Amino acid sequence: MPDARRIAYQGEPGANSHIVCAQHYPDWEAVPCASFEDVFAAVAASDAELAMIPIDNSIAGRVADIHHFLPGSGLHIIGEHFLRIRFHLMGVPGASLDSIRTVHSHVHALGQCRRVIREHGLTPVISGDTAGAAREVAEAGDPTQAAISPPLAADIYGLEVLAEDVEDEDHNTTRFVVLSPEPVHAERGDRPVVTSFIFNVRNLPAALYKALGGFATNGVNMTKLESYMVGGEFTATQFLCEVDGHPDDPGLARALEELAFFTTDIKVLGVYPADPFRA
Repeated sequence: MPDARRIAYQGEPGANSHIVCAQHYPDWEAVPCASFEDVFAAVAASDAELAMIPIDNSIAGRVADIHHFLPGSGLHIIGEHFLRIRFHLMGVPGASLDSIRTVHSHVHALGQCRRVIREHGLTPVISGDTAGAAREVAEAGDPTQAAISPPLAADIYGLEVLAEDVEDEDHNTTRFVVLSPEPVHAERGDRPVVTSFIFNVRNLPAALYKALGGFATNGVNMTKLESYMVGGEFTATQFLCEVDGHPDDPGLARALEELAFFTTDIKVLGVYPADPFRA
């Protein structure tokens, strides 16, 4: 029997990235990596065929560091998936809401679950990863410790769920992108498509205004525009942009042609099917 295909993600087993891999690539082996750099390196070294990377969260905004790694990674976006983020409060067998005194999790998860922490008078303890927090609590075996972690982590580390869905906001959602060493562009057709690309604006007056004008005049819907400093220089700015449509669509083709007059280094990162969640 051939070895299972592999998809790399950042985090420990039971993390949200692991969950989204299991949902959309159930027959693949999900490979945990300690950092985003390790995820990119795993794909570059052919230790994994794809990568699953979080890029945006509806509460926390863009995921830090991804914009640094993605443009120079040599990888291409071939898909996107949205995951409704759920956090459970969990402890070792025998623990209860009355016994716990501290709660462990990633700093963002602690910030997104303030209500349950406050209601039970818990002391937050920052961990490097939500699933890693569950592992740490399981290893400690202390009924006064709890973790705020994704539901899968309770199963993996043998913890008991003390309270379900403890996140403050029920719209907490993370967008993930699937990365491949080879470009796989979605076909132009009836299905909605997203095009992601980066560009640098020329250091000219109103260059960005002129660069973006072509999208407006050609009726192209822009869903993301984020700026980043390049090389530590305040005069060099790179933009990550996402638009609805396929580069072969007449309107988007004209907009990209106009963009080239006012920018440098335009690079398409991916042309991929829009997740139904967008609708």
